[in-house]
Amino acid sequence: MTSVKNFRKLSFLVYGLGLSGKSVVNFFKKKKIKNFSVWDDKNKDLFVNKIPKNLVKIINEVDYIILSPGINLNKSKYSKELIKNKRKIITDLDLLFLFYEDIKSVVVTGTNGKSTTCKIIEHVLKKNRFKALLGGNIGTPVLNLKIKKKSFVIIEASSYQLAYSKFIHPNFAILLNITNDHLDWHGNMKNYINAKFKIFSLQRKKDFSIIHKKFVKKFKKRRLKGKLILPDVGAFKKIKLKINKNIFIKSNINDENISFVFALSKILKISEKSFIRSLKSFVGLPHRYEIFLKMKDYVFINDSKATSFQATKLALQNSTNIFWIVGGLPKKDDKIDFRNLRKNIIKSYIIGNHINFFKNQLKDKLNYSICKNIKKTIVQILKDIKFLKTKKNTILLSPAAASFDQYPNFEKRGEEFKRLSKLYARKFL
Repeated sequence: MTSVKNFRKLSFLVYGLGLSGKSVVNFFKKKKIKNFSVWDDKNKDLFVNKIPKNLVKIINEVDYIILSPGINLNKSKYSKELIKNKRKIITDLDLLFLFYEDIKSVVVTGTNGKSTTCKIIEHVLKKNRFKALLGGNIGTPVLNLKIKKKSFVIIEASSYQLAYSKFIHPNFAILLNITNDHLDWHGNMKNYINAKFKIFSLQRKKDFSIIHKKFVKKFKKRRLKGKLILPDVGAFKKIKLKINKNIFIKSNINDENISFVFALSKILKISEKSFIRSLKSFVGLPHRYEIFLKMKDYVFINDSKATSFQATKLALQNSTNIFWIVGGLPKKDDKIDFRNLRKNIIKSYIIGNHINFFKNQLKDKLNYSICKNIKKTIVQILKDIKFLKTKKNTILLSPAAASFDQYPNFEKRGEEFKRLSKLYARKFL
């Protein structure tokens, strides 16, 4: 499967009808590829073809299976057959690289900060007159992008997507960081790291591999071919002093990740002056350390996207006098070291349906209350601040957990926090 011409001679199964699965079906229609079947374990919204009568036979006989990234092979309805045919599984990312050979691609992965980093890359490129498109795990499936010649396609790639991908070969591959996450899906840290490193495996000598210095040994041990580039955080911090008005950029929380963008900009011969000018106009993404309300001595920050302790740690390091809202559906084996964080936290408030997990993390380390939901928490925080008479207060939602025990996604959780914060701030302040 190395030539687009062969596609019409091959057969496919699109397994899973999430956003990416539907984008594959529409892509096949657009490219007039007819020999494909569709399946979703929940048997809903099968919007093309009828439900296959013998899916086991199809799995065994098709040339390729395009699997939706959220599907875990070990937990899917037809796990036995899928595992047996694992060599045939590819993703929507693979189809992009096979069909569009003349694009310039920037693939970004890592545990924390992928979306914001991708958005900054898009912003900087557009401000410097590059044709830039953004898709992938950030929300828009890559096959839905309107790709034109000489386009720069910026892709946020999750470890789920990379675990199954076989044909991606980015011109610029960026690995931001790797921390303990998604181990319930990957099984162990080794599998998780291997998935992340797949962005480098098919790169050529003319391609660029931008990675943190702590991954250099792993990179060299694998004898990867891309040109190794190490971002210089110190160099970025020096130019950051020239960015005075942008609150988001002035925060220390994104220094390391933005240094990767700075390294990329130098490769693309974007001048330092143009890079600085671009960053000045960047607006941060919602739910990522989002300062959305300031009133008197109160700052409200929505960091709902922080779904692990490592992600939350960044917010706790970057704030002071924190009234911290934590809780939700915890990640497997997740934990946090509070030794250098206690001084920043006045009190914590546990929400969600996994109270005991967070009590065990916080007991004997932090002062905490159990509030269960966001509404009760905000009211309690505002009462506590009145009683304690503290100054320069930070009300921070950085849950260190997924939202699924109470909300369908982190966006809904963040929006609820913002709405209720504004409502009760007006009443109490």
